[in-house]
Amino acid sequence: MEVKRILWPTDFSKNAAQTLPYVTSLTEKYQTEIHLLYVMQALEPDVPWYGALEPSHIEKIRKWEETVGKRQLDEICTKYLNGCPKYIKHVAIGDPAQEILRFLKEKGIGMVVMAKHGPKGHFRLGSVSRKVMENSLVPVVTIPIGSKN
Repeated sequence: MEVKRILWPTDFSKNAAQTLPYVTSLTEKYQTEIHLLYVMQALEPDVPWYGALEPSHIEKIRKWEETVGKRQLDEICTKYLNGCPKYIKHVAIGDPAQEILRFLKEKGIGMVVMAKHGPKGHFRLGSVSRKVMENSLVPVVTIPIGSKN
């Protein structure tokens, strides 16, 4: 098996962090690039719990979240990934599963490593993980997290 690029999508949750040992092990074993991807949820102009948001407010929130996301990716790289010598950081906006699948095609990713479920995971396999597994054309390695495996 030859894998040149591995994707590690993260939502910065404890569950996602628990997959890091697997990611680093695979990248060392196969000498691959690792692409870290954080997907921001797209904000809708009409928020049911508050009313309509002005486009300028949506843009300020998006910029703030992007800045925080990039800072958190930098912290992960510095703290856990030896300063990211073969690690490339990305931030996207949209539905997480759709953005992960789009990213796989665009970047020529050969494997995905992700948690079986996110922080809200009430089931053994999260909705994002399930959608990625069902629609990916490359292997998806899902890591069982905590007592829910």
